[in-house]
Amino acid sequence: MISAASFAACLLTLFISLIGPLLILLIFGIKYRGQGFFTAWLLGAAGFFVTQILIRLPLLGVLSGNAGFVSFSQQHVFLYGLGLAFTAGLFELAGRLAAAWAMKKNLTYRRAVAAGLGHGGIEAILLVGVTYINNLIFMVLIQTGSFDALIAQAQAAGTDPAQLTAIRDTLLATGAGLFLLSGLERLLTMVIHTGMSVLVCWGVKTRHTLLGSLGCLAIHTLLDSMVMVTLFLSLPLSYWVLYGFMGILALACLYLLRQLRLLWPAQ
Repeated sequence: MISAASFAACLLTLFISLIGPLLILLIFGIKYRGQGFFTAWLLGAAGFFVTQILIRLPLLGVLSGNAGFVSFSQQHVFLYGLGLAFTAGLFELAGRLAAAWAMKKNLTYRRAVAAGLGHGGIEAILLVGVTYINNLIFMVLIQTGSFDALIAQAQAAGTDPAQLTAIRDTLLATGAGLFLLSGLERLLTMVIHTGMSVLVCWGVKTRHTLLGSLGCLAIHTLLDSMVMVTLFLSLPLSYWVLYGFMGILALACLYLLRQLRLLWPAQ
């Protein structure tokens, strides 16, 4: 059976990754009505959605069907991981730059923050929020016994129930702590995304585009590369290293946001 703690952890992660970003958009969009907050959020969201969901991920899907590419990824795991980290940062940088240039005539600090919240928020919604809706539905079905009935129906219909069984077993084996870590990861990532977007917008605003872009690309590549480092560590240690690093990077981005606010040119 699924514990009450696991249900609560899933609900909290769902709030952080799905409801939270939309609440931020609604509350601050209303508060700063007429200042382009909604538009900036949507531009930031589009910067992630177009470059990652519509372009990069489909390209990776095509490449995964190439024998040479698959062979390289298996033989050079670390280099492959670094390549994924760099290209993720590069593609998303293009989206951030596009959003910044679209707002260039009225690129305020507040709109830059909104673009960052949109970039990180839509990523959280698509990659985690939607998944946790499914998780909660499956958990309710497991708790009521309906999930086992689905497996039995699949078997009766001659369909392989392996995927359904794997989902059930994974959810039953996952503790509340791991569900909470997913929410923490999204919270920290959204802070980091906001810092990177504001850095790029500051670069465009002050004509230091190259500096802002390189800084953003370095942060993004470093962040995604940490996943590869944890592959060489034991599971408990990998969690401490990964989330400790993300926490430090999120604090650094909060400091960066404060400094960029002070450096932002007056309108």
